[in-house]
Amino acid sequence: MKEKPVILVVEDDAAVRQGVVDALSFSGYEVISAADGRQGMEYALKASYQLLLLDLVLPHFSGFEVLEALRKERPGQPVIILSARGEEADRVKGLTMGADDYVVKPFSVREMLARVDAVLRRSSEREVGQNAFDYNGGRVDFSRREVCCDDGDRKELSERESDLLRYLISNKGRAVAREELLQQVWRIDPKNIETRTIDMHVAHLREKLGDHGQEVVVTVRGKGYMVG
Repeated sequence: MKEKPVILVVEDDAAVRQGVVDALSFSGYEVISAADGRQGMEYALKASYQLLLLDLVLPHFSGFEVLEALRKERPGQPVIILSARGEEADRVKGLTMGADDYVVKPFSVREMLARVDAVLRRSSEREVGQNAFDYNGGRVDFSRREVCCDDGDRKELSERESDLLRYLISNKGRAVAREELLQQVWRIDPKNIETRTIDMHVAHLREKLGDHGQEVVVTVRGKGYMVG
């Protein structure tokens, strides 16, 4: 069964937030919501989502502050700003800072869903070209789930190993915590869980990547793993 796209909604107005969450849930999306800028910042930075819907006027941290932090940590994260601030300067600022779209309140459910669908479609089209990963010593073909080493050796990746490597590549440039990998790749709530499954999968993945496996998947002490 195909997994539902996960969307994070950051909105402090309870009525608007619930309306957006209900509309998205009814349309088949999995939705996580945050009620202020601090919670939104925490959620946005600790995991990747298919899409983030972000209000601008929020308690604690503004939407612009959340977006700025997000672009440093997760430059590829799709974002739509939902805001009552419809002035040209605000719209230009939001788009210049990296938002994929800017929707001015009040908006209809149909318009919001159309914008969501358009951004997700563009994001999916960008990912289609990421079916291969070249590294020093070989190439990973994700469509075949196969590692082709320069010495001619070929190894098949499990679905989980493939998903793990894809996730690390999509977050290239930062260390990804084990808890985040459990949540985003394994879809397991990491709270109160002690497990070595991440380390075991990383070890198997490195072995299949060949002599340069340790350079491809790097351990960052105290933080997690990242693509070198």
